[in-house]
This record gives sequence, C-alpha cells and structure tokens, in this order.
Amino acid sequence: MFSHAKVVGDRFSLSGMHAGDGSGGVLGDGSAYDQTRRALTKVKALVEAAGGIMDDVQNLRVYLTDIQDKGEVGRARTEFFTGDFPCSTLVEVSALVEPGRTVEIEAEGVIGSAPHT
Repeated sequence: MFSHAKVVGDRFSLSGMHAGDGSGGVLGDGSAYDQTRRALTKVKALVEAAGGIMDDVQNLRVYLTDIQDKGEVGRARTEFFTGDFPCSTLVEVSALVEPGRTVEIEAEGVIGSAPHT
C-alpha cells in the first residue's frame, strides 16, 4: 500500500498521478496531451485538498513512455501553472504500471509558497 499524498507541516509530496480510471483502464482519448491533463487534474485536486494551489508546486517529475510526446506534455502543463513554472524533470521510461498509460506525474511543493499578485 502507499499514500497518494503526504503533508508534513506546509510541505506536500504526491505519488505518481496518471489517467487511470481506477479499474485498469485509461480515462479520455489516450493521447499524451489528454493523459497529462488528467494526471495534472488529479495533482490539482490533491494540492487543493492539502490547502494549496497549483502555483505552490515546486517540483514535478514526469515519466513519459514516448519522448516524442514531450511537446504535448508541455502544452497541457500551461493550462495548470501561471508565472514561474515548477522545476521539472522529464524521463522517458519503457512502460508504466498499467497498459495504456503513457504519462505519470509526481509533485512536491510548499503550501503558501506561491507569489501573491
């Protein structure tokens, strides 16, 4: 077993989020863009449940099964972050835990760290 999120003080760490539907399938159309959007939607829900906002995310680790899809991952990211984007690592992997998943995203950050405008 594992936790989807851990919050210690004002710091949070999120396990890898993906476009899985909870039954072994993949939500949406299966594209890297859509899978990234769905994974980041899950990240956003967990960050907000912890009391933060997406701009509190300081670090993302993105696992991608086809590095050629990096542009689609970047396009989806722009829908979730403003101002300074979080630090990020993008790694191509041969496979993710469930068939059909092409993107998995881990996140870390500090609640309240986003610049206030």
